[in-house]
Amino acid sequence: MSDTTSPQPPATPAFTPMPPWRAAAYMLASLLLSLTQGLGMNLITANLPQIQGSLGATTNEATWLMAAYMAPNASLTLLLIKIRTQYGLRNFAELSIVAFLAVSLLHFFVHDLQSALVVRFFSGIAAAPMSTLGFLYMLEPFPPARKLNVGLSLSLTNTLLGPPVARLISPSLLDIGGWHGLYTAEMAIAMMAFAGVYLLPLAPQPRAKVIHWLDLVSYLFIALGFGLTAMVLVLGRVYWWFEAPWLGAMLAAAFACLTVAVLIELNRDAPLLDIRWLTSRDVVHFTGALLVFRVVLSEQTTGAYGFFQVLGLQNDQMSVLAAVILAASVAGGLACALVLKPGREPAIHVVSLLLLAASAYMDSQATNLTRPFEMYLSQGMIAFAGALFLPPAMAAGLLSALKNGPNYILSFVIVFLTTQSLGGLLGSAVLGTFVTIREKYHSNILAQAVTLTDPIVAQRVRQLGAVYGRTLTDRSLMNAEGLALLSQQATREANVLAYNDLFLLTACLACFALAALLLHLAVVALGRHWNAARPTATA
Repeated sequence: MSDTTSPQPPATPAFTPMPPWRAAAYMLASLLLSLTQGLGMNLITANLPQIQGSLGATTNEATWLMAAYMAPNASLTLLLIKIRTQYGLRNFAELSIVAFLAVSLLHFFVHDLQSALVVRFFSGIAAAPMSTLGFLYMLEPFPPARKLNVGLSLSLTNTLLGPPVARLISPSLLDIGGWHGLYTAEMAIAMMAFAGVYLLPLAPQPRAKVIHWLDLVSYLFIALGFGLTAMVLVLGRVYWWFEAPWLGAMLAAAFACLTVAVLIELNRDAPLLDIRWLTSRDVVHFTGALLVFRVVLSEQTTGAYGFFQVLGLQNDQMSVLAAVILAASVAGGLACALVLKPGREPAIHVVSLLLLAASAYMDSQATNLTRPFEMYLSQGMIAFAGALFLPPAMAAGLLSALKNGPNYILSFVIVFLTTQSLGGLLGSAVLGTFVTIREKYHSNILAQAVTLTDPIVAQRVRQLGAVYGRTLTDRSLMNAEGLALLSQQATREANVLAYNDLFLLTACLACFALAALLLHLAVVALGRHWNAARPTATA
């Protein structure tokens, strides 16, 4: 099954400084490309109830829109890296943005769930190159010495802007044009990015034939494995993990596909992915750290926004909170760009985890009277910590991959993308499932306490039923309505308690990650001290 060694990718041309105005234009193009990619997914996530009404779908059916988008998107960047090297960066950029615009236009012809699912699937394919282009455009104006601190920090900060921007612009867009209004704005941003790509070409890269036919075979199995896994993570919580047998079948098929891909790659001379390197101790440690971080960071999307939605708040009532998160993300990215240098990664991660633990604990004190302005500080801290954590992690991983040779870059990319795409879905699935379980637990306890033989409960039922005194004259009907209202209040309180448990869990996870990091640093320091002392002792 082995194949001949693929040619090494050609060397990068020498860096040529550009005027400040041109550098700013490249950075703006990077922002537009990143927003184009980020809004594609988050406009659906942030507006699922409104979109399902427009399409005449249930909540479970509308969730398939997210699954259809993530199925191809989760793995496509892996193949695009080699396509870009073989067919040229300029062709790759132009065709990618044209394809995205064409798919964006298809949203105007969507009027039911079936057509929406088809369009979202192709949107996931078309959006995959956007993140790569946004990354490349941000790195383009920086000299090599600044690419791994300033350029990397700013490009990763751009990837964090999609969720808050989507929640900021959604209310007005839905008022203007509903489902089509959302994607009219997305297409407008994509058209500006289209102009940027054509007016601001990236530095040409020499082409090389790097795609082998076995790459396509391996990628097919990887894409099926990742796509099915992504769909299970999106749909598992709404259909419930043990209630839908087809979820287990999809997960088994994903495992089988990935196993075949691993067997193919292990028997190749020039593999698409170096499985042995990916399973080495350092890479496993790096992957685990990123996954834990992604789960903790899901506290913001699954936790805070979900908490306020349970309390009945809409996006327009959380617009200032979204603006705070947006500003804090930008501030965190700029701060990281200023302080990031080789060797400072552990210190930056310590600060980031401290902020995450403190902010999650602050959120765990919420009540049914908590409103968004009371979480400005804590959610801003989480956004700041997120922008602070990612660039050092990616810089350390890139340097580790480069030490082994340029061919390991592709293997590192798949690790990073897996932890960010599938890791984000995993975080939402795990935390969302935890909230559901804890809500049932608290509901059961509260329901046992709601008995009409308790005089306090009976009095509360009468007070709530009195609201209907002008329309109902039958006292038994009034008591029934009062009991229904009390049941609703108990369910709301159970949800509040469940989200408090979630916030406390994420605080504990952040503390655990911090303790593990400090222990690792202590072991490394002791090892260095021991190695330094051994020659002296021997002498």
